[in-house]
Amino acid sequence: MLLAFDIGNSHIVVGGFDGQKLAFEFKLDSRVGRTADEYAAILLPLLEHEKRPINTFTHAIIASVVPAMTVRVQELVRKYFRSEALVVGPGLKTGLVIRATDPASVGADRVVNAVAAKALFGGPCLVVDFGTATSFDLINAQGEYEGGVIAPGPMASLESLVQHTAKLPRIDLMWPKTIIGKTTQAAMQSGVVVGYTALVDGLIERIRAEVGELKYVLATGPDGKLFCEHSAQVQQFIPDLTLQGLRIIAELNRCV
Repeated sequence: MLLAFDIGNSHIVVGGFDGQKLAFEFKLDSRVGRTADEYAAILLPLLEHEKRPINTFTHAIIASVVPAMTVRVQELVRKYFRSEALVVGPGLKTGLVIRATDPASVGADRVVNAVAAKALFGGPCLVVDFGTATSFDLINAQGEYEGGVIAPGPMASLESLVQHTAKLPRIDLMWPKTIIGKTTQAAMQSGVVVGYTALVDGLIERIRAEVGELKYVLATGPDGKLFCEHSAQVQQFIPDLTLQGLRIIAELNRCV
């Protein structure tokens, strides 16, 4: 089996593949202060619960936007799974032509999403990944990565609003009953959730105007489902898109 790690600023998503099938998925807090042993103490019981002992896994792959966490997970895989994890980055086969000015600067998560979108849907395609930051990544009709847009994520926007105002409370991200809020919380939900949806739709409209028609507009990431449901531009929510991209890259590198 393949163990795939998607390391973000807020969470580590761990997926286990039995061939092409995603057998399980876990979400862990991404904390730089945790050691490899501490992550093992969290992960190994979860694997046991899934009846997947350590020796079930023969390969591992990592996509990370947090370099310090990459080292922790590499150590975890080396010590407990007796394997060397592939790390998405320069030198690893992805099958993706990157047309960015500096290809090495494109985040691993964005590359992996583009690989999955190209393999599963083809182009022209736009992937919107809702995380700590929200990325918009364009795959052209030839299946090449063209570039994209990066915006603050919805939770990051909300946290900034709460931290910089004395009386505004923390709220859950949910679609309000009405646009005009009758309470402070409802007004914030309109501003953050409806407003963010307008940001997403507006950016996609401008991307279409610049590059032409998009055959597919896909959403992924922790908050993708909410915004996909209410977006006029996003067509489909694929929660495991990044994990599928990691599987595809592992296959390209003959690790599964």
